[in-house]
Formats: sequence, structure tokens, C-alpha cells
Amino acid sequence: SELGTILMALIIDGKALAAKIRQEIAVEVKKFSSGASGPPGLATVLVGEDPASAVYVRNKIKACREVGMAAADHHLSVSAPQDQLLSLMADLGRNPNVHGILVQLPLPPQMNPSEIFEAMPLEKDVDGFGIANWGRFFQAKSLVEMESCFIPCTPFGVLKMLESIGFSCAGKLACILGRSNIVGKPMAHLLTISNATTIICHSKTKNLEGILRQADLVVAAMGKPRFVKAEMVRASACVIDVGINRLPDGKLCGDVDYDAVAAKAAAITPVPGGVGPMTIAMLLSNTLKAWKLQKKAG
Repeated sequence: SELGTILMALIIDGKALAAKIRQEIAVEVKKFSSGASGPPGLATVLVGEDPASAVYVRNKIKACREVGMAAADHHLSVSAPQDQLLSLMADLGRNPNVHGILVQLPLPPQMNPSEIFEAMPLEKDVDGFGIANWGRFFQAKSLVEMESCFIPCTPFGVLKMLESIGFSCAGKLACILGRSNIVGKPMAHLLTISNATTIICHSKTKNLEGILRQADLVVAAMGKPRFVKAEMVRASACVIDVGINRLPDGKLCGDVDYDAVAAKAAAITPVPGGVGPMTIAMLLSNTLKAWKLQKKAG
């Protein structure tokens, strides 16, 4: 049924959907990793001591091991020179037991992310941010054409959430708040090739509220706590909250004023328990894909 007919917002449970995807991945890993080839392997690289980054990396490694994948964390000091990171990436690129490489952002100031992602091997770029992968991703005119590259994990997760509730992007007006390389830009491309009419809004956008009120789909990813208010969204809208912000009292919230918007919108994702678990599930999915492609090539 059309989402607009739902009286109370449908809550899109990212945690449950991610658990289902992880279960499917675990079955595939078990089925295909018997024999001499061994399981898919993910290498994470953390530079420095950023506490949030350390938590993200720990969660990614734990998720890998839970589905039967091998995971190895590589930790460099905050003062490590860029050459040390490039050398480590080259070693991991040559290692046949490593199928995916993830360099956790942000990097310290002595490192140039563009040069790091220039050096990311295409076949192991499971985060999807390497320059070679980026080119293939943005060149693709359909999801089918993305078979030979990796879709960045967070936008990929959002797409899967929309699919899970039967939301068709075709002909819909989609409004994305935020223009980052991690979410905003790749999200816009995915929605556009899914036949949505896509608008990216940012800090310089004029008449932001007027644009938002017309949108069938709102993807909030700008890192401003509870920025999206109920009066900014239409009653039939689907609202995806990518933001995760820690409030002064220690609680987490998204970029959407959840309670008020949930009482008005047709569908909404919670924070936490929405997009976050999906991001990790799609990282596992990309690592499985990398492993399959490398086995086929080998």
C-alpha cells in the first residue's frame, strides 16, 4: 500500500533488518569458506586514539567474527607519518588472506585522505571511498552496473531499508540534508539512478523548509541534533535519520526531532537502532562480495 495511507509512522527497524542480513551472510560464509581458501578477511586500520573511531572499529571487527569472517585490526600512532600508512596498505593489498581493507576516518592532520584513497586497491575497497571505486560508482547508471564496484556502506544501508518497506523511489522527490562524501553525495547518486528526483540541501540552501515540505523522502545527514522538525515534513514523507549526535546529558539522538516527526511522517528510522546497524551489515556484505570477486579472479 502507498505509505501515505499509514496513520502512524512506520518505524523502520534497522537493527532487525541488519540482523537478518547478517544471518544470510553467515550462511553464505559457512557454505563457501570450507576448503583451502579460508573465510573472507577484513583488515581495519585505525590511526590515533579517537574514542568514537575506536568504538566503530571494535564493532566492525566483532560483527565480522560473528558471521565467521576473519578480522584483523591494525593500529598506528596518532603521529605516524603518511608513508607508514601507505606501506601498511600496500602490504594488506598483497596479502591473499585480506579481502577487504577499511581505513577508519577521520585521519590525523599530517595525512592527506585523497592520497590515502588514491592508494586503496579497487578490489579490496569495501568502504567504497577509494578513487578508483568512486569513479566506477559514479559512472554507473543503474545498480546492475555497480556489480564491479562497492557501494558506500551507509547509503547502501539506507537503500536496503527503503526496499524493506516497499518504498519505490521512482518519480519521488528526495531531499538529502548534507553533502558529505560519506553520505550526501553517494546517497544522491543512488537515489537518482533509482529514478528519484534528488535535491541536496546544505548550509547555503535558500528556502530549505519549503523544499523539505515538498519531499516524499528526507535523508538527514548533517550532524545537527534534532534539526528536522515536524512542521518541516509532509504527512506522507518517509524520513531516514543518518545523524548520530551525543547530547550534553550523554544521550544519543539523530538529526530529526524523532517523537514529533514520528507522529506526522509515514515512515521513520530511529536513532540508535536505525541506519547505524545497517552500515555495518553492508560492510559485511561488501567484504563477502570482495571475497567472491577475488576468488573468481584467482
